[in-house]
Amino acid sequence: MFRFVVVPAIPKEKETWRCGDRVFCSTAPIGFNIYDNEEKCRLSNEYSSRATAEEECERLNTPFLQTDLGEGRHFSQ
Repeated sequence: MFRFVVVPAIPKEKETWRCGDRVFCSTAPIGFNIYDNEEKCRLSNEYSSRATAEEECERLNTPFLQTDLGEGRHFSQ
């Protein structure tokens, strides 16, 4: 398992309005976040495309992969 993985971002509410008993809200377009499996949290950066988030994720995972593979550990996705 990789330490950092790409996850869909949580939509952010922009506005709410009421129609009778129902409440509606509009949300901002969602993008992608990077989740840290070790710290169990999302990183604060938000990426508009999955490809951009995956590039950053790969960059963040590289030092950990080099260390773990150098110690003889093998990972499967």
